[in-house]
Order: sequence, then structure tokens, then C-alpha cells
Amino acid sequence: MTYPALRPDRDIPDQIRRNQAVLMLLVVAMGFALAVRINISPLLMDGVFAYTGEGGSFYEKLHLGSYLIFVLLPITLAARPFRLMGDEIGKFRSLFWYMVILTAMSVLYIAMGRAGAIVFVLDSYLVAGAAGIILLALGQEARRALGHFTLVMLIASAIIGIGEAATHHRVLPYGLEELTFRPLGLSEHPLALGALCAMAIGFVPLAQWRLWVRVLAICILLVGCAASGARFALLLAVGELLVLLLVLPWPGLSVRHTRVARLFVLVMTLVGGLILTAILAAGGLLSRFGGTLFDENFFARVTIYEVFGMVGWKEWLFGMPPADLLALVNDRLGLPFIESAQVVIGLTFGVPMALVFTGVILWILWRLLRGAPLAAWIGTGTMILASLSNNTFSAKQPIITLLFTLLLAFPAARSSRGPVD
Repeated sequence: MTYPALRPDRDIPDQIRRNQAVLMLLVVAMGFALAVRINISPLLMDGVFAYTGEGGSFYEKLHLGSYLIFVLLPITLAARPFRLMGDEIGKFRSLFWYMVILTAMSVLYIAMGRAGAIVFVLDSYLVAGAAGIILLALGQEARRALGHFTLVMLIASAIIGIGEAATHHRVLPYGLEELTFRPLGLSEHPLALGALCAMAIGFVPLAQWRLWVRVLAICILLVGCAASGARFALLLAVGELLVLLLVLPWPGLSVRHTRVARLFVLVMTLVGGLILTAILAAGGLLSRFGGTLFDENFFARVTIYEVFGMVGWKEWLFGMPPADLLALVNDRLGLPFIESAQVVIGLTFGVPMALVFTGVILWILWRLLRGAPLAAWIGTGTMILASLSNNTFSAKQPIITLLFTLLLAFPAARSSRGPVD
């Protein structure tokens, strides 16, 4: 696969050739920043900075990959002229205002002496907006290349996770002790690996790869999701795959032939799924499905909501420090962690500001999804559902940045609206 806009041409004027060279450098730099954000885990960051632990300076709480993306933002906007076409104009404006709102929110909490409550917003959400603006400024060909690069990294993470499940040896360090071994791949937690694999399945059909490559990629991601031990994510991924088979258009076929083809592929998929399930079960990758979904992990995620009844009206309205919230959960509920983004966001921001924050996130997702291919909607919905069952949305993770990257890399056809320089 080639991207003509990324290749220098000796037959064009020097200024254009310089702009193309600068574009190539920016694309490589952005790819490097995304790779750093994905591949350097929190424990690796803790080896240099106080990234996840208590104490340390505020600047130590942001990931190295986030710093790279923030630095690239002004460089990308100033380094070369760029042109926005059609829906890109509205998305650029929406991302700009999204960043303005989150920046204002961050400044407010820092001024209140509550910087600890806002760190994950900077490291997960604000950086996603910066990445989105960078991608729009780089142009469609560059965005598509970076989208394919992101999918390749997610597929590689799934492959590594499968290998870790088979060997019971992790590539990246992991600080938690678990009764059942669960792989990480290139993520920071097994649940994150499952959510990323499930999300990527929805975007693989949009990649400009040969059909057999896309089928193979989806199979790898599905097995990687199973290997992660993320049971809810795996159930969602299976449902996602069936929905993709049933609702995505089949170009070049009549309505009758499309129905026949879908029925045939669905039957083959179900048969193949049974065979794959037997293989995974024999390999021990479905061991967490041996019991019931309603185990102690499930009840821990339900019990955590009792904390709303243990705080006063001030905490409901204005929030509380994250350390105090965790101490309350440890002491009163006997839970070591808070595996609920809803609880973390609601009681660290305060319910009113949490609703504002949630509204902003839903608004920007709507803006990025408007006119997007159906597969992108399915992949985004799967990721959201998988992440709502844990603390993904309140943790310092790259999943929002990767989602924005994929949504901008594989948009629908451009509208006829004119360019803006």
C-alpha cells in the first residue's frame, strides 16, 4: 500500500517538495508519539517519574507520549500550510472548543488546589483532542497512514497477548498479583487489552487491506480479546462481529445475492466460532468463563456505588480528593481499588461538573461520528460499553487518543463544502 501524498517528487517545485518533506517528518513524529503512548506502560514510567504513585511533581503525572503530542501540536500547525475540506472544518472547530473547555476545567481545579483530580483529563482526554487537531492538519492521506499504523499496533498487542497467555510470561511489567494469569499485550491492564481488541475489530473493515488480511486481523483481535480474560469485552466483541457481518454493505452484489452471501458467511462464522471456542477452551484461554459472570469482581463493581451514600452534600456538589475517595472505599467497603469510572468522576469532580464533563465527551464523540461509516459507530459503541464496566474512562490510558485517531483516519466521503486554509 502506498500513500502518494507522503512521497517526495523530484519534478515538483522546491517549496512544495519542502512541504512534503516536512509532512513526512511530522507523520513519522506523530507515529512515534502514538507508539510511545501505547508501548510505554505506567510501570515503566514509574521507573523514571512518580507517574502513578502518590507524591511527586505535577509534571511527572503526564505520560511521555502525551508530552510528545502536546509539543507536536504547535509545531504541526506552524510548520506548513494545511487545508481543511468539507466535514474537516467542523471537526477542527469542535476539537478546538473541546480543548478549550477541558483546559478551562483543568485550570479551575488546579486553582482550587485539586490538581490530582484533573490529571487523567489532561493525560487521556485533552491529549486526544491535541492528537485529533494534529491529524486534521496533516491531511487525509497522512491520517489514513496513521490509522493503519494504529491498527497494526493494536493487532501486534493482541499477538503479544496471545503469546503471553500461552507462555504465562508478560513482556511489559505488571504490578498486580492475580489468582489467574492474564496477559497485557502492549496495554497496561488485561481489561484494557480486551477493550482495545474489541474496539479495533470495528475499524478493521475500514482499512484498505486485502480481504484475507482483514479477516485474519479480526481473528487475531478476537483471540487476543479472549486471551485477555476480559469476559464482558469478549462477549461484546462476538456480538460486534455478528453485527458487522449482518449490517455492513456488500458492494457489487444484488439484494438477493447479498442475503445469500450473508447467510452463508454467518453460518460459516458460527461453525468456525464453535471450532475456535473448542481450541481456546483446550488452550485454557477461556478459563475465566468456567464459572459465572456474577462473581466477586461483578459484585465489587456493584458494591462500589454504595460510596455515594457515605459522603455528604459537599462531596456530591464539589467532589473530593482522589486519595480521600480511595481511602474511604478501602476502609468502609473493603475494596482495594475503584473499578468504576462513574464513581471516580462523580465524586472527584462533584456530580454537577461530572455531568458537564460527560456532556462534553459525548458531544465531541457525536461530532466525530457524524457521517462516519457504520463500522466506526459499531467499534466506538463496543469500546464504550466495554469500558463502562471498569475504570477505563477515569484512568490515564491511551484508548481515547486511539479512538480519535481511528475516527479521523477512516471518515466517510467528504462533503462538497469548500476548503478553508
